[in-house]
Amino acid sequence: MAWRPMLEADLLGVVRVAGTAFPDHFEDLACFAERLALSPDLCFVLDRDGGVEGYLIAYPWPRGEIPPLNSLLGGLPADHSNIYLHDLALAPRAQGGGWTRPVVETLAQAATEMGASTVSLVSVNESAAFWRRMQFETEPNAKLASYGPDARYMVRKI
Repeated sequence: MAWRPMLEADLLGVVRVAGTAFPDHFEDLACFAERLALSPDLCFVLDRDGGVEGYLIAYPWPRGEIPPLNSLLGGLPADHSNIYLHDLALAPRAQGGGWTRPVVETLAQAATEMGASTVSLVSVNESAAFWRRMQFETEPNAKLASYGPDARYMVRKI
């Protein structure tokens, strides 16, 4: 298995992995397709013989703002100082293999090259400890209602 840039042909696999990883945070295929179209340089899949075993989707978004779930963005801001890591998910059989840190570091490098100084995300499914190991720190944010009670807004300085 290896991480590579996401392609349009990967989107059904991305939706499959998302449904397994985030059953309480459903998003349509159209949402994933739009994010890939808007920010192809920040979208990756974990490929196993042409099949999607994981994915990461990110795009420029204002720090402190949280894009609504299962909604089209309509465009991206001109300011690329913050990159929003929308999703990182692995299929169950890919979990525990050390696949996440390499793609998070790839994203941090790509974000730096775009002129970003931070990467932000919303931690769900009790994953805050995982994200702290990836150098993200919790920041207060009152806009987390739709993400559930364990959601945390987290930021990594790069």
